[in-house]
Amino acid sequence: MIKKEFVIKSETGLNSIPAGKFVKVACKYNSSITIEKNERKSNGKSLLGILGLGICPGDTVMLTADGPDEQELIDDLVNLNDSKFE
Repeated sequence: MIKKEFVIKSETGLNSIPAGKFVKVACKYNSSITIEKNERKSNGKSLLGILGLGICPGDTVMLTADGPDEQELIDDLVNLNDSKFE
């Protein structure tokens, strides 16, 4: 299990388009992924779950990945965030 905390760099937070990109990346991997904001958690492979967290620009989130390709999953999502979801 790997945990990674980071600040959302997207100018719109994780609204529908960035959240969709997040889910698309997450679904490429076999590992499970959880995204957490202020003690509220969601499956990182669920678009509606992520949207329900109301993640805004500059919010800090915690990702928790568990599975055979957990490191690659976390790295890919961190790179997506670093690119501001472009």
